[in-house]
Amino acid sequence: MNNLDKLLNQLERKISFCETSNQDISQANVAWHIEHSLLTLNGITDFLIKSDTKDYKWKFNFVRIVVLTMKKIPRGRAKAPKVLQPQGNINKNTLVTHLSMTRNKIKELESLSKDKYFQHPFFGKIKLKQTITFLEIHTKHHIDIIEDIIKK
Repeated sequence: MNNLDKLLNQLERKISFCETSNQDISQANVAWHIEHSLLTLNGITDFLIKSDTKDYKWKFNFVRIVVLTMKKIPRGRAKAPKVLQPQGNINKNTLVTHLSMTRNKIKELESLSKDKYFQHPFFGKIKLKQTITFLEIHTKHHIDIIEDIIKK
């Protein structure tokens, strides 16, 4: 989980910019990107925990192979599922609280069976190791967007 911990530290350093926005980069402000990243980390971890390893069946998926190999998500290609879209007022305090909860949640990944899986809307079913790689790629993707927003 070392990479996820480092990425969470990077997100934490961006909280002070939470109200910053740049419409040329993203319609959403920094707070939205941080909250979305945290919702994604928590939601996928919850899915992994609840997954039944008997339901996993590998299938070839070109998009999954490209994203996990290139370690890059193209910008503007997909919209976050409604459940992972931040709702309500997001501020520094809510982000700090949510970040703390997320740090605790991702620790649960360390004790999961390697056969646990996540059902991704574009990648299909991916086992724990690939899911963690995806979480790292996804979080880094939003950190890059945040950094571009802050640059102005």
